[in-house]
Amino acid sequence: MRYSREHKLETHARIIKRASVRLREKGAHGIGVADLMKEAGLTHGGFYAHFDSREALVIEAFAYAMDRSTARWRELVQQMPPEKRLPAIVNSYLTKVHRDDPGHGCAVPTLGAEIARESPKTRKAFLAKLEQMVDMLAEQIPDVPRKLARKQAIATVASMMGTLVLARIAGTGELSDEILAAGRDAVLEPASAPKRAAKKTAARNTGPRLRS
Repeated sequence: MRYSREHKLETHARIIKRASVRLREKGAHGIGVADLMKEAGLTHGGFYAHFDSREALVIEAFAYAMDRSTARWRELVQQMPPEKRLPAIVNSYLTKVHRDDPGHGCAVPTLGAEIARESPKTRKAFLAKLEQMVDMLAEQIPDVPRKLARKQAIATVASMMGTLVLARIAGTGELSDEILAAGRDAVLEPASAPKRAAKKTAARNTGPRLRS
């Protein structure tokens, strides 16, 4: 039986969506192709009608997950004033809900260490999505030069994701909650420092001058 192109695309999207959840829950090597296809309601034999290899599935699945994370950030901040955007992203990321639901969260804390040991092709694809994530975050940092905003965005991404990894290691108890809170403070307090310094400089430059 021949299926339409539209049906094949819908099936492909369903596999990717389901695989992205399971890979974040179990890791890149924690679940087999047969199980993924079964969960998508398909046979193992149908896998190669959609993907050239398991690697191709992994690349598409984590790309989907990272695109969803970036899209959620955009949706979250689109109606906010610029100065509230970065804090909103950080506070929504470093939460108990995100910690306790890796299958529907950011792909980097769950898959990053494994991807670092994958093939150059997989790492390159992962890096491209990480670059997009960093650039999107840098856009949310107002009133600083682009180079500084990018530097701050990279530090923010690294701090958020490292905090989430440690919080998950600590489980769901008091220490884990402390890690999340400390991570939020560590990211947001330094982020406000350049703006305070800029305001002080502006005040000095525009303040009343004494006549000589």
